[in-house]
Amino acid sequence: MTIKRNIEAIFIDRDGTIGGDTTIHYPGELQLFPFTKIALTKLKEQNIQLFSFTNQPGIADGKATTEDFIQELEAFGFDDIYLCPHRHGDGCRCRKPETGMLLQAAEKHHLDLTKCVVIGDRWSDIVAGIKVGATTILVQTGAGYDALHTYRHKWANMNADYIATNLEDAVSWLFSHSE
Repeated sequence: MTIKRNIEAIFIDRDGTIGGDTTIHYPGELQLFPFTKIALTKLKEQNIQLFSFTNQPGIADGKATTEDFIQELEAFGFDDIYLCPHRHGDGCRCRKPETGMLLQAAEKHHLDLTKCVVIGDRWSDIVAGIKVGATTILVQTGAGYDALHTYRHKWANMNADYIATNLEDAVSWLFSHSE
Protein backbone atom coordinates (compact mmCIF):
# COMPACT_ATOMS: atom_id res chain seq x y z
CA MET A 1 0.00 0.00 0.00
CA THR A 2 1.26 3.48 -0.81
CA ILE A 3 0.30 6.99 0.17
CA LYS A 4 -1.75 8.49 -2.64
CA ARG A 5 -0.83 12.14 -2.08
CA ASN A 6 2.40 13.92 -2.84
CA ILE A 7 3.71 14.54 0.68
CA GLU A 8 7.12 16.18 0.96
CA ALA A 9 7.51 15.81 4.73
CA ILE A 10 5.59 14.97 7.88
CA PHE A 11 6.10 16.94 11.08
CA ILE A 12 5.25 14.97 14.20
CA ASP A 13 5.01 16.33 17.72
CA ARG A 14 6.77 14.42 20.53
CA ASP A 15 5.02 14.42 23.92
CA GLY A 16 1.52 12.94 23.75
CA THR A 17 1.77 12.13 20.03
CA ILE A 18 4.47 9.44 19.76
CA GLY A 19 4.40 8.51 23.44
CA GLY A 20 3.92 9.74 26.97
CA ASP A 21 0.86 11.61 28.14
CA THR A 22 -0.12 15.24 28.74
CA THR A 23 3.20 16.10 30.40
CA ILE A 24 6.76 16.51 29.18
CA HIS A 25 8.98 13.48 29.61
CA TYR A 26 12.67 14.14 29.37
CA PRO A 27 14.98 12.05 27.18
CA GLY A 28 15.29 8.53 28.51
CA GLU A 29 11.89 8.78 30.24
CA LEU A 30 9.53 8.88 27.24
CA GLN A 31 7.73 5.60 26.63
CA LEU A 32 6.63 5.28 23.02
CA PHE A 33 3.10 4.11 22.36
CA PRO A 34 3.08 0.44 21.21
CA PHE A 35 2.11 1.43 17.65
CA THR A 36 4.60 4.29 17.19
CA LYS A 37 7.57 2.38 15.77
CA ILE A 38 5.39 0.56 13.25
CA ALA A 39 3.67 3.79 12.19
CA LEU A 40 7.00 5.60 11.72
CA THR A 41 8.40 2.62 9.78
CA LYS A 42 5.39 2.61 7.41
CA LEU A 43 5.97 6.29 6.67
CA LYS A 44 9.72 5.86 6.17
CA GLU A 45 9.02 3.04 3.69
CA GLN A 46 7.24 5.67 1.56
CA ASN A 47 10.47 7.72 1.39
CA ILE A 48 8.77 10.61 3.18
CA GLN A 49 10.96 12.79 5.36
CA LEU A 50 9.94 12.61 9.01
CA PHE A 51 10.64 15.60 11.21
CA SER A 52 10.05 15.94 14.91
CA PHE A 53 8.91 19.38 16.00
CA THR A 54 8.45 19.97 19.68
CA ASN A 55 8.27 22.69 22.33
CA GLN A 56 10.75 21.82 25.10
CA PRO A 57 10.87 24.60 27.75
CA GLY A 58 12.78 22.27 30.08
CA ILE A 59 15.90 23.10 28.08
CA ALA A 60 15.65 26.75 29.18
CA ASP A 61 15.19 25.50 32.75
CA GLY A 62 18.31 23.30 32.55
CA LYS A 63 16.36 20.03 32.91
CA ALA A 64 17.73 18.58 29.65
CA THR A 65 19.86 19.66 26.72
CA THR A 66 19.01 20.16 23.08
CA GLU A 67 21.50 17.39 22.25
CA ASP A 68 19.68 14.98 24.63
CA PHE A 69 16.45 15.48 22.71
CA ILE A 70 18.14 15.30 19.30
CA GLN A 71 19.86 11.99 20.12
CA GLU A 72 16.64 10.46 21.41
CA LEU A 73 14.53 11.58 18.46
CA GLU A 74 17.11 10.50 15.89
CA ALA A 75 17.15 7.08 17.56
CA PHE A 76 13.36 6.94 17.09
CA GLY A 77 13.95 7.37 13.32
CA PHE A 78 13.33 11.06 12.67
CA ASP A 79 15.28 12.55 9.77
CA ASP A 80 15.60 15.97 11.36
CA ILE A 81 14.62 17.53 14.67
CA TYR A 82 13.19 20.96 15.27
CA LEU A 83 12.71 22.06 18.81
CA CYS A 84 11.88 25.22 20.66
CA PRO A 85 13.95 25.48 23.84
CA HIS A 86 12.12 28.58 25.10
CA ARG A 87 9.63 29.06 27.92
CA HIS A 88 6.00 29.91 27.19
CA GLY A 89 6.36 33.66 27.77
CA ASP A 90 9.71 34.20 26.04
CA GLY A 91 8.14 35.66 22.90
CA CYS A 92 10.15 33.58 20.42
CA ARG A 93 9.05 32.79 16.88
CA CYS A 94 9.66 29.07 17.14
CA ARG A 95 7.31 28.05 19.98
CA LYS A 96 4.13 26.52 18.61
CA PRO A 97 1.61 27.86 17.67
CA GLU A 98 4.19 30.10 15.97
CA THR A 99 5.57 28.72 12.73
CA GLY A 100 9.32 29.21 13.17
CA MET A 101 10.22 25.51 13.32
CA LEU A 102 8.17 24.75 10.20
CA LEU A 103 9.65 27.68 8.28
CA GLN A 104 13.18 26.70 9.32
CA ALA A 105 12.64 23.17 8.02
CA ALA A 106 11.07 24.47 4.81
CA GLU A 107 14.10 26.63 4.12
CA LYS A 108 16.65 23.94 5.00
CA HIS A 109 14.93 21.13 3.07
CA HIS A 110 13.37 23.22 0.25
CA LEU A 111 9.82 22.22 1.20
CA ASP A 112 6.48 23.50 0.04
CA LEU A 113 4.70 23.43 3.40
CA THR A 114 1.33 23.11 1.66
CA LYS A 115 2.57 19.65 0.62
CA CYS A 116 3.47 18.70 4.20
CA VAL A 117 1.55 17.17 7.08
CA VAL A 118 1.54 18.21 10.74
CA ILE A 119 0.50 15.61 13.33
CA GLY A 120 0.12 16.54 16.98
CA ASP A 121 -1.97 16.28 20.11
CA ARG A 122 -2.21 19.97 21.06
CA TRP A 123 -4.13 22.88 19.61
CA SER A 124 -0.81 24.69 19.13
CA ASP A 125 0.45 21.93 16.79
CA ILE A 126 -2.65 22.22 14.63
CA VAL A 127 -2.66 26.03 14.55
CA ALA A 128 1.01 26.11 13.50
CA GLY A 129 0.21 23.69 10.67
CA ILE A 130 -2.87 25.62 9.56
CA LYS A 131 -0.91 28.90 9.49
CA VAL A 132 1.49 27.46 6.88
CA GLY A 133 -1.19 25.65 4.86
CA ALA A 134 -0.13 22.12 5.84
CA THR A 135 -2.51 19.19 6.15
CA THR A 136 -3.20 18.85 9.88
CA ILE A 137 -4.07 15.82 11.96
CA LEU A 138 -4.98 16.06 15.64
CA VAL A 139 -4.42 12.83 17.56
CA GLN A 140 -6.55 12.18 20.64
CA THR A 141 -3.69 10.74 22.67
CA GLY A 142 -1.85 12.98 25.14
CA ALA A 143 -3.57 16.37 25.27
CA GLY A 144 -5.80 15.64 22.27
CA TYR A 145 -9.00 15.50 24.32
CA ASP A 146 -8.18 18.86 25.91
CA ALA A 147 -7.42 20.36 22.48
CA LEU A 148 -10.88 19.35 21.30
CA HIS A 149 -12.78 20.35 24.42
CA THR A 150 -10.99 22.45 27.05
CA TYR A 151 -8.92 24.56 24.61
CA ARG A 152 -11.20 24.54 21.56
CA HIS A 153 -11.75 28.29 22.00
CA LYS A 154 -8.05 28.88 21.16
CA TRP A 155 -8.63 27.59 17.63
CA ALA A 156 -12.41 27.91 17.33
CA ASN A 157 -12.32 29.34 13.80
CA MET A 158 -10.03 26.57 12.51
CA ASN A 159 -10.35 22.84 11.93
CA ALA A 160 -7.86 20.02 11.64
CA ASP A 161 -8.11 18.08 8.40
CA TYR A 162 -8.57 14.90 10.39
CA ILE A 163 -9.15 13.96 14.04
CA ALA A 164 -7.34 10.66 14.65
CA THR A 165 -7.60 8.28 17.55
CA ASN A 166 -3.80 8.07 17.65
CA LEU A 167 -0.70 8.14 15.44
CA GLU A 168 -1.54 4.72 13.98
CA ASP A 169 -4.96 6.00 12.90
CA ALA A 170 -3.37 9.18 11.49
CA VAL A 171 -1.00 7.12 9.34
CA SER A 172 -3.86 4.87 8.17
CA TRP A 173 -5.81 7.99 7.15
CA LEU A 174 -2.82 9.25 5.15
CA PHE A 175 -2.66 5.92 3.31
CA SER A 176 -6.39 5.84 2.57
CA HIS A 177 -7.15 9.51 1.92
CA SER A 178 -6.56 11.05 -1.46
CA GLU A 179 -7.05 14.68 -2.38
